[in-house]
Amino acid sequence: MHVVNVHGPNDVRLDVIVPPTLGDYDATVRIEACGICGTDLSFIRMGGLSWGSKPMPLGHEACGRVVAIGAKVENVQLGDHVIVNPMGSSAIIGNGGSEGAFTEELFVRDVGRTRSLLRAPPGLLSRYGALAEPLGVAMHGVNRSDAKPGEKAVVFGCGPIGLGAILWLRHFGVDDVVAIDVHQQRLQLARAMGATATVRADLEDVAARLIEVHGACDVMGRPAPGTNVYIDAAGAPNIVPDVVRMARSHARLVVIAAYTKSVELDLGTMLLSEMSICTSMGYPDELETVIGLLPSLTDKLDLMITHRFPFERMMEALSVAGTADAGKVMVEF
Repeated sequence: MHVVNVHGPNDVRLDVIVPPTLGDYDATVRIEACGICGTDLSFIRMGGLSWGSKPMPLGHEACGRVVAIGAKVENVQLGDHVIVNPMGSSAIIGNGGSEGAFTEELFVRDVGRTRSLLRAPPGLLSRYGALAEPLGVAMHGVNRSDAKPGEKAVVFGCGPIGLGAILWLRHFGVDDVVAIDVHQQRLQLARAMGATATVRADLEDVAARLIEVHGACDVMGRPAPGTNVYIDAAGAPNIVPDVVRMARSHARLVVIAAYTKSVELDLGTMLLSEMSICTSMGYPDELETVIGLLPSLTDKLDLMITHRFPFERMMEALSVAGTADAGKVMVEF
């Protein structure tokens, strides 16, 4: 069979491999859909992770059918429609481990003793099931923000994680959500996902526009937007310093985006506002909640999936995923 491997910086290939031998606690999942994540594109640019497998398999947003199980596996059965939980796998699927889900059949180690495979709701299409992982990332970020109904929120970055954050903010009763990006196509997607206002960060003064939309507060004589919650799903180096400079008293910033370089903070300004900053990684408790909600969200999920490619056009799918026109790019088998 085949697997997408990163061999070095910007060197990604579709390799032929021999499937591993199934152990007593292992399973094989015939993949039906797997989404391309921004992390996948980062791994390609970096040449994989320094500590990861060489070459490094890609793909972690996956859904499919169980086609083989080891003799001691009891928590899944042959034919089960399952969603892959990379954080529940001992193999760290698609994130530096020995397996990746951009393959016809995914070998999942130690299924019988982990929560690496979760059953999909009855009748759910696999392309929707493959969105559980990125939507779990987004839900954890929203949960970390402690956003409440009646508060005002801002989401930086309208890729799939930012779009998911907008979806969950609205789902949890936050009715005033501003989306910020530099691409008009993505801002249009944000509107469709529930954003009530948008800002083009490359064309507008973000702080002034947020004061216009969310009203003004006074922070020790400084006008500040009335925004309660900021979510950074973009990772641009100016975002965290800009939020610190403009935050109202007790505003909260959650950083979901992965930063590879240090960011300078003005702690004096931060002291005056008593704002807080926290980070968010993965979905330690959210994935099963997300999976249960997927059937009620299919209209929104259809909007998120802007491109669908067969596995045979995997390299083309990766190219499209790096463009501003792309929301979630889904690879189907």
